[in-house]
Amino acid sequence: MFEKPVEAVLFDMDGLLLDTEALYARSMQAAAGALGRDMPLAFCHSMIGVPAQECYAMIREFYGPELDLDAFRAQFSVHFRRLREDRIPVKPGAVELLDYLRERGVPTAVATSARRQPAEHHLAHAGLLGRFTAIATVDDVERAKPHPDVYLEAARRVGVAPAHCVALEDSNIGLTAAHAAGTMAIMVPDMVPPTPEVRAKCLHVADDLHAVLKLLRGVLAEPLSS
Repeated sequence: MFEKPVEAVLFDMDGLLLDTEALYARSMQAAAGALGRDMPLAFCHSMIGVPAQECYAMIREFYGPELDLDAFRAQFSVHFRRLREDRIPVKPGAVELLDYLRERGVPTAVATSARRQPAEHHLAHAGLLGRFTAIATVDDVERAKPHPDVYLEAARRVGVAPAHCVALEDSNIGLTAAHAAGTMAIMVPDMVPPTPEVRAKCLHVADDLHAVLKLLRGVLAEPLSS
């Protein structure tokens, strides 16, 4: 199935490694409700994979300039902290997949639309921060997803050509970025299924990270390095 030898694996963060997209959606709806507004779930879904600042711009456009955006941000933060409680939830199969790749000596990187400080905070809170060879965030590139920049940067940081990287994504925007970077892009849908256009760009659509591990076991029988 894989077009070229797999030499590295690149991971999106929210919705792929961390089960945070539902928390973000609930927090945004709660923030809107606290300000007397309704936020449709479909609108929340439209922001999946979009950097935070662009999300706030979308919210401003959706509700108009009369919305107190600072108050919205404050309410969102309160509700998100409450929902995440003591630990950021990790997606099923993430730890097992990372353990397997480490055993095989396969470099791994995070390629996220989040800014570096929250990305590192969330990964640390989930117990995953020290598991990656490199982390590339929206702070490290000029253009966010769906542009390929963050995946190109992640590949550069692990020293592997994008064509030899498997990229794992949960969102349509993210998969578009991974495909544009020239990676072998696999989608693991979280809250939103792939569109027909995005599905055509997927090397594969997997049910979860356990399924991805099964795929990679077939091509990584021996360690890449001792």
